Amino acid sequence: MSKYVSSNLGFPRIGREREWKKAIEAFWNGKINEGELHDRLSDIRRTHWRLQQEKGIELIPVGDFSYYDQVLDMTVMFGLVPERFEYKGGPVPLATYYAIARGNESAAASEMTKWFNTNYHYIVPELGGREPELTKNTPLEAYREAKSELGIEGKPVLLGLYTFLKLSKGTPSFSIEEWSRKLLPLYVQVLRELQEEGASWVQIDEPALVTSVSDEDLELVQEIYGAIAQEVPGLAVLLQTYFDSAERYEQIVSLPVKGIGLDFVHGKAGNLEALRQYGFPADKTLGIGLIDGRNIWRTDLPEAQVLLEAIAALIPGSSEYIIQPSCSLLHVPVSAQAENGLPSVLQESLAFAEEKLDEINALSIAAKTGDAPALFAKSKEALQRLAGDASRSRREVQEAVSTISVQPSERSSVFSSRRLKQQAKWNLPLLPTTTIGSFPQTAEVRAARQKWRKGEWSTEKYDEFVAAEIKKWIDIQEEIGLDVLVHGEFERTDMVEFFGEKLPGFAFTRGGWVQSYGTRCVKPPLIYGDVEFDRPMTVKETAFAQSLTSKPVKGMLTGPVTILNWSFVRSDISRETVAYQIALALRKEVEALEEAGITMIQVDEPALREGFPLKPKDRSAYLDWAVKAFKISTSTVRETTQIHTHMCYCEFHDMLDSIQALDADVISIETSRSHGELIRSFEENTYPLGIGLGVYDIHSPRVPSEEEMVAMISRALQVLDPELFWINPDCGLKTRGQEETVAALKNMASAAQRSRNSLASASLGI
Repeated sequence: MSKYVSSNLGFPRIGREREWKKAIEAFWNGKINEGELHDRLSDIRRTHWRLQQEKGIELIPVGDFSYYDQVLDMTVMFGLVPERFEYKGGPVPLATYYAIARGNESAAASEMTKWFNTNYHYIVPELGGREPELTKNTPLEAYREAKSELGIEGKPVLLGLYTFLKLSKGTPSFSIEEWSRKLLPLYVQVLRELQEEGASWVQIDEPALVTSVSDEDLELVQEIYGAIAQEVPGLAVLLQTYFDSAERYEQIVSLPVKGIGLDFVHGKAGNLEALRQYGFPADKTLGIGLIDGRNIWRTDLPEAQVLLEAIAALIPGSSEYIIQPSCSLLHVPVSAQAENGLPSVLQESLAFAEEKLDEINALSIAAKTGDAPALFAKSKEALQRLAGDASRSRREVQEAVSTISVQPSERSSVFSSRRLKQQAKWNLPLLPTTTIGSFPQTAEVRAARQKWRKGEWSTEKYDEFVAAEIKKWIDIQEEIGLDVLVHGEFERTDMVEFFGEKLPGFAFTRGGWVQSYGTRCVKPPLIYGDVEFDRPMTVKETAFAQSLTSKPVKGMLTGPVTILNWSFVRSDISRETVAYQIALALRKEVEALEEAGITMIQVDEPALREGFPLKPKDRSAYLDWAVKAFKISTSTVRETTQIHTHMCYCEFHDMLDSIQALDADVISIETSRSHGELIRSFEENTYPLGIGLGVYDIHSPRVPSEEEMVAMISRALQVLDPELFWINPDCGLKTRGQEETVAALKNMASAAQRSRNSLASASLGI
């Protein structure tokens, strides 16, 4: 008889009330010392282990907890601290750990980018001149802690060496094979010490194995796992893939490991086909990812049980199966227990991390006993009620989307013609300066919003407060000398939440927080019904700001694809259809802004790259509808209305054609944190539209010097047309303080003027 084991792949580290975030930020602000930080985070970690034990999880992950980011953890575990930081070897001090992530007064932070196609960001390892060393065995420490403190025989979790290397960057001579040879002995040492300590299973995460795997990469993977099997014989390794179906399936399942974990939610079709075609080794354990680790809806448990039985029937020789989520639960909120403010049809359909543990346990019990727990019927009934809700049958919305092929999606004239008319209208200087949209959300701003939400302030009083903040920052921008201004977004909590609150079809949780990067947590909206425009959302504040200045003020919107990718999305219709619904709603907002006299409108798409399919064969279709959704939102404006967009913290070099296809008059794009690497892409690819490459990193508290920004501008102007070049920070400024924001923008404005002077001198041959 087959054996079924319940398992989890990872748990959200932030805590129900974001205790993790609050503790770390208290440490950064000097309110607690390092010892107190360790104590607080240890309490959170142990609480999560106990919870999983109480929920019936048999293989509880340990080592998935982090003080910032799990990729950074592996970087410092091997002593790979960038040379610009003061580090002499041995265990990496906590101050250095956080400096790599955030920068400090003397050194810039390491690059941050998306974790595959999720909204989580990791710190990119920099592999350079420093030789690696094992500074401490972090997974071993976690395993010992869980066992000694709670009596839990945990399952240590490590990032796979292949994935770590694929996510890393290095010098121009960087070689993944060379670094594999350097790191493999240390990696083996980590595993050997875990085996000696008694670990029964070790989970090695290799999500890079669902992306393109070349022949050379496959040889490297085989070399890595061959060495592990030889050097640590008998260690039960679960090689875990997720986010899509495994590439090179036949070779991957033949690796000398005890178990293989596959995603049967986001990689269902590909993994099922691979099982049918190639089978599964009888001497291995299959980890079956049945619970969606990336969305917040209940699982249809009867349907999942049918899938489980179908998978088991495809591999009749196997004796053990692991029932688990599709990926780590890091990507969903912690608990749905507090979500009693939602409509009942929606509330009963939610499953956050804690509820997903119940689902794993229920499936495991059903598999072991043949009897379905009560949760099966409860889940099925809740999902059926949601499917029949009136919010999912808005006829006008559905009819509009059904005619999407005849909806306008092109501007009335080409960029070269629009640009001349826009320049004649605005008469902007060479290298115009602007910001991305938001200004500091101070404690005072947040407190005012809370007072208004709680009813302590009237709407009139709150509006007066927001208006005062807008005026203050319009005056500051005028004083600094920026050319194109913004209203500051003081009325907005989050760039997606703000719009979702005003669009039917969205709902909002009380505690549905997830980690985006570091201690930055976001509360994604739930898109549960058809989305439609109800009333203007941004006109009042933007028009007020424009009334205060003769300089142009940009209208600020979040684009349809970003709203989609930064929300938890209904699963009964395609994401493409939802994107078109949002796009049609935003088009009406763009038209309302234009009607109110706002003729510079920024429609941000920072998450366009985030939805990029991991498999090359799927990318063209995604980019086609993502670009179309953006253009549906922006295509009906007049020639003289200038459309801006913004993107940040992604790899863009492989989608420059699609970025150009957006046909935005100006795009601002991050380049500071990646140390200008994007600029190299423009050496081989001409970009003929307006573009601003962010000249400083807003996610670090340091104020960059004028000289740094001049150097960045000069580097960009080697490959970009100065007539089309804008100067801006790389992202919004809501997380920064007022003093540092003003100082940095003053330096930016001075750098722009120096660069203009240099261009003028060069044109005169001086």
